[in-house]
Amino acid sequence: MLFDLPNPFPLESGETLAGARVAYRTWGRLNATRDNVVWVCHALTANADVLDWWPGLFGESCFFDPADWFIVCANVLGSCYGSTCPLDADPATGQPRYSQFPLLTVRDLAAAHEALRQELGLGQVHTLIGGSLGGQQALEWAVQQPDVFRHLVVIATCARHSAWGIAFNEAQRLAIEADATYHENRPGGGDAGLAAARAVALLSYRGYEAYNHTQTDPDDARLRDYRAGSYQRYQGNKLVARFDAYSYVVLTRAMDSHHLGRGRGGVAAALGRIRARTLVLGITSDVLFPLGEQQELAAGIAGAVYGELESSFGHDGFLLETSKITQALEAFYATELAE
Repeated sequence: MLFDLPNPFPLESGETLAGARVAYRTWGRLNATRDNVVWVCHALTANADVLDWWPGLFGESCFFDPADWFIVCANVLGSCYGSTCPLDADPATGQPRYSQFPLLTVRDLAAAHEALRQELGLGQVHTLIGGSLGGQQALEWAVQQPDVFRHLVVIATCARHSAWGIAFNEAQRLAIEADATYHENRPGGGDAGLAAARAVALLSYRGYEAYNHTQTDPDDARLRDYRAGSYQRYQGNKLVARFDAYSYVVLTRAMDSHHLGRGRGGVAAALGRIRARTLVLGITSDVLFPLGEQQELAAGIAGAVYGELESSFGHDGFLLETSKITQALEAFYATELAE
């Protein structure tokens, strides 16, 4: 489904985005009291089909089962999965914007979600949930609209994107910009650079132990074409087949912009505005969003519950450790589930 945003849609940078739309999907039905809404904010290269990319947590017989919940997931602005992105034509010129697409921030992504919430007539959301960039969106939205959300669940995320995270994103953008085809502003531009960028990103998504466990060669005599190298190439090409370099640049820049305290008197003051009952989950092996960033969130949000997911998968654990996330959710909602 598509929702046309107010035209032109104002952005935090002062620019506007003309002809903007948001692609979204829903599952399940609103109950009689309209208090069973779960809104999912997705991560960097995901889409609105949460049942596809978060199986084990969303779907039939999962914790968030459409038989019980009205689930909403919207594709973020800038993404190439249906919402307005760099490949779409600028109404003023009739031509795609490509590398000239306006700067988006996490606040803009959250503002688009808010416009869609109002369009859908959802007065209150039972649970707002997201991991990584999705967690950044969820936090920002909960600060912007503290009275809308009853519960907030954020996993492997932060109050402000770190210099470490920004450096990883810049390294990826350098790889894309080093691909001469990116500057040709055409479909498929920057594909080779995007593959290299994904290879860089994977180093931050997994980590030393994960690679040693899954990508070590059993053949000690090998002198080239190592398993780890093949894995990097495979994952890079896999992303190229389903994503776009121009969108990747736009969304990594948006991720870099995440700073709850900007213009609000600092991070602590911003976190203090969140009223939702909050669960914060960190991943023990996450090198991109270390536990200290989750601990800062839990300490700053009144009454927040903090938990750690033991995992060897690194940052990707927020997508893979669904059994452990389910256990944490069952404990978090124990009283409510009993009722």
